[in-house]
Amino acid sequence: MQDSEKQMFDLGLFVGDLALDDEDASSDDISLEGLQEELEECKNDEEVANILSKGTKLREYTKGVENNVRQVELNSIQDYITESDNLVLLHDQIRDCDIILSQMETILSGFQAEIGSISSEIKSLQEKSMDMGLKLKNRKGAESKLSKFVEDVIVPPRMVDILIDGEVNDEYLRTLELLSRKLKFIEVDSMVKGSKALKDIQPELERLRQKAVAKIFEFITQKFYALRKPKTNIQILQQSVLLKYKYVIHFLKEHGKEIYIEVRAVYVDTMNKVLSAHFRAYIQALEKLQLDIATATDLIGVETRSTAFLLRGREPLKYRSAVFALGERINILKEIDQPALIPHIAEANSVKYPYEVLFRSLHKLLMDTATSEYLFCDEFFGEESMFQEIFAGPFQVIDEHFNTILPNYYDAIGLMLMIRIIHQHQLIMFKRRIPCLDSYLDKVNISLWPRFKMVFDMHLNSLRNANIKALWEDDAYPHYVMRRYAEFTASLVHLNVEYGDGQLDLNLERLRMAVDELLVKLAKTFIKSKSQTVFLINNYDMTIAILKEAGAGGGKMQEHFEELLKSNIGVYVEELLLEHFGDLIRFVKTNASEDTSTTTAKPSVADVDPLVKDFANRWKVAIELMHKDVITSFSNFLCGMEILKAALTQLLLYYTRLSESVKKIPGGSALNKDLVSISSILFEIKKYSRTF
Repeated sequence: MQDSEKQMFDLGLFVGDLALDDEDASSDDISLEGLQEELEECKNDEEVANILSKGTKLREYTKGVENNVRQVELNSIQDYITESDNLVLLHDQIRDCDIILSQMETILSGFQAEIGSISSEIKSLQEKSMDMGLKLKNRKGAESKLSKFVEDVIVPPRMVDILIDGEVNDEYLRTLELLSRKLKFIEVDSMVKGSKALKDIQPELERLRQKAVAKIFEFITQKFYALRKPKTNIQILQQSVLLKYKYVIHFLKEHGKEIYIEVRAVYVDTMNKVLSAHFRAYIQALEKLQLDIATATDLIGVETRSTAFLLRGREPLKYRSAVFALGERINILKEIDQPALIPHIAEANSVKYPYEVLFRSLHKLLMDTATSEYLFCDEFFGEESMFQEIFAGPFQVIDEHFNTILPNYYDAIGLMLMIRIIHQHQLIMFKRRIPCLDSYLDKVNISLWPRFKMVFDMHLNSLRNANIKALWEDDAYPHYVMRRYAEFTASLVHLNVEYGDGQLDLNLERLRMAVDELLVKLAKTFIKSKSQTVFLINNYDMTIAILKEAGAGGGKMQEHFEELLKSNIGVYVEELLLEHFGDLIRFVKTNASEDTSTTTAKPSVADVDPLVKDFANRWKVAIELMHKDVITSFSNFLCGMEILKAALTQLLLYYTRLSESVKKIPGGSALNKDLVSISSILFEIKKYSRTF
C-alpha cells in the first residue's frame, strides 16, 4: 500500500475511535455524509500528517491532548484569580469612561442643535447676500449706463469756452473730437432720442456744431489762401502745417457736409491756380533755354546748298551731323530720374539744351508735384478723385505749350527720345504706385508718335524725291547724305534696342530701300565705272562702321550693307586688275578655262610671249600704281588695304593660271626665263601687307 493511502486509512480509524470513545456522543445513528470531503481536506494537513507519520496510537494521543487542555484551563483560572484586582480596577475605569462619554454625548448633542441653528442663519444670510449682490450689479449697470449717458450728453463749460473762444490748436482738435462723439451719440442711440435730457441739451450741441463749423471754415480757408503767396513752398506747408489739422476736414465731412463742399472747392480752386501759374512760369523760363536742333529743311535728302540753310546762318548741315547723330543726347535716358532743371541757374551760365532735356525736366517736375499732391489729397481729404480737378489747369498749361512746340518740331531723334522718356516716366510712376498721371502720359505718348511718323516720312520723301544733280559732287568719298542716313538710322536703332518696336523697324527698312535707290542713282552720275564702284564702296563701308556703333540692334541692316560691300569690292578688284593687266586677264579667261573644248584654237608661244614679257617688265610698277590708286580712292585706309590685298591675291591667282597655260603650250619652256616666279610675287605682296 502506498504511503498516502496508508495515511488515509489511519486517519479513518482515528476518526472512528474518536467517535466510539466520546462519552457524550449521542446514541443516534451517526451520519457519515460528507466524511469523504473532510478526509480530503485533512489529507494535506501538516499536523495530522506528523501524528500519522510517528505511528502514535490515536487514543493515547487524544488523552494527552485532553490533559494538556485541562492544564491550560487550570493555568488560565489561576492567572485570572491572580489578576482579579486589576480586572476590578479596569471595570471601574471603564464605568467612569462610560459616564464621561455620556456627558460628552449630551454636550455634543447640544452643539449639534446649535450648529443646525447657525446653518439655517447662514443659509438665510447667503440668500440675502445673493439678493444684495444682484441688486448691486443692477445698480452698477444702471449707474454705468447713466454715467455714460450723462458723460455723452452733458456739455462741460470748458468745452464750450474752447469751441467758441479758443484758438484752433491741439486742444481745440481734441475738443472737436469730443463734440463729434456727442453729436454721433444723440444721432445713433434711439433711446437717447426719447429722453427729456436731450430736449435740453440738443439745441446747445447744435449751436456748438454751427460755431465749430464756421470757425473751421474760416481757419482752414486762411491756411489755403496762404498757399497763394509768392515763393511759398507748397509741399512743406502741406506736410508741416495742413496735415496737422486733417481732423477738421474729417469733422466737416461728418457734421458739416455743405461747408466741406465749400472748403474742398476753395482748395481745388487755390491749387489749380497756384500750380497753373507755377507751371506756366517754369515753361516760360525753360523756353529761354531751348536749343533748336532741326527745322523743316533739316532732312537727309536735302542738299547742303539749299538757301534755307544759308538763311539760318549756321554751319552747313554737311558738317553738322549732330542733327542726325544721337551722340551724347542718349545720356538723357540715363539721367531720367535726376532733379528738374533750375532755369535761372542755367540761364545765368548761358547754357542751352535740346528740347528733350527741357521735356524731361518739365515732366519730372510734373511727376514729383503730382505724386506729392495725390498723396496729400488722399491723406488730408480722403479723396483721390479730386486730383484731376486740381490738375485740370496745369494739364491745360502744359498742353498749350506742347501744342505750340510740337507742330514746329522737326527733330526725329528728339521725338524718339521724348517717346522713350515718357515710357521711362510711366515705369517710374508704376513703381511709385501712383496712377494719377496714367491717362495724361498715355495722351502725350499718343501725340508724339504721329508727329514722329510725319517727320520720319519727311526724311523718307526727301530721299525718294531728292534732286540728283543738286546732290551730286565730283567726289567718290562718302556722300554727306549717306552719312546722315547712317547716323540717323544708327540713332534710331540704338533707341529701339531695349524696346523692339516692330513698326519702327519697318519704317527703317523703307528708309533703307530709299537710300539704296538714291545711292545707286548718285553712283551712276560718275562717268567711269570704276569711280561708280569706288563711290559705292566708300559709302557702304562708312555706313557699316556707323551701324556697328549702334550695337546688336543694327545687325540685319548691317548684314545687308556688308553683302553690298563684298559684291562691289569684287567688282572693283576686277576693274582694277583689268586696268593694269587687261590682256593677261582676258587671255586667262579665254584660254585657261577648265573647259578647253570650247576654244577654237590652242594658243601658241607667239600668243603668250608678249604677255609674259610685258608682265615681267612692269608688274612691280603696276602693283605700285594699284597701291597708289587704292590709297587715294578710299577714305578708310583699313578698307583700302583689304581691297589691295584682295586685288593682289586675285592677280597672283590669274598669273598662276597663266604659268600653268604656258607649261601646256608646245615649246612653252622657252618662256620660262621670262616668267616671274610665284615666290617673287608673294614676296612683293607681303611687302604691301607689312605696310598694311
